[in-house]
Order: sequence, then structure tokens, then C-alpha cells
Amino acid sequence: VQLQASGGGLAQPGGSLRLSCVDSRMTPNIIMGWFRQIPGSQHEMVATISGGGVTSYADSVKGRFTISRENWRDTVYLQMDNLKPGDQAVYYCNTRGKSWEWGQGTQVTVSS
Repeated sequence: VQLQASGGGLAQPGGSLRLSCVDSRMTPNIIMGWFRQIPGSQHEMVATISGGGVTSYADSVKGRFTISRENWRDTVYLQMDNLKPGDQAVYYCNTRGKSWEWGQGTQVTVSS
């Protein structure tokens, strides 16, 4: 399994979604990240997490999104709360350095 993201969908403003990403290459020494992309733009870093749980967030999502990981499941999560229309994008996971080929991503739509 490689960069298989899931959990996207339609949410109302103020709503929540939880994204998951599985990759069998994920090891605790690899810093993983969630990224998002809107048409015509590059991938934007949303959040990163080290194998030990140290996190960082883009200013636009601080206090609303939470990244976590389960190393034994080769899985990284993104809990998205208080969603805003500006969060609408295709969400991807990758290493912090974007060193793996991008997977399919999962679409997040925020609309009333």
C-alpha cells in the first residue's frame, strides 16, 4: 500500500472530517505530512508529524486541525474541525520532503 488517502467528502462550514493515509513504507524515523492542493496551485503543507509525535501546522489550520499517527498501523491521520470554505481542496499525505510519488488524494468539499 502506498499513500492511500481516504476520509474526504462533503462537510458544512463548521463541520468536521477525519482523513486517513496508509503507506507500508512509513517507519517511525520518517516525518509524515498532510498537504492540500487546489486546481492550478502547488501542494501546500498543512501539517507534519514526526515518529515521536512532534507536530507542526500551517498558520491557516492551527487550532482547527490535528495530525496524529499510528506507527504500528503505518497510518497518519488528519482530524479537521471547524472547517471553512477555504479548506476545500484535494488532500494528500507524503513525507515532509514530498519525496514519494503522490498518491490519489482525497477530495474535501466544504459547502452549505
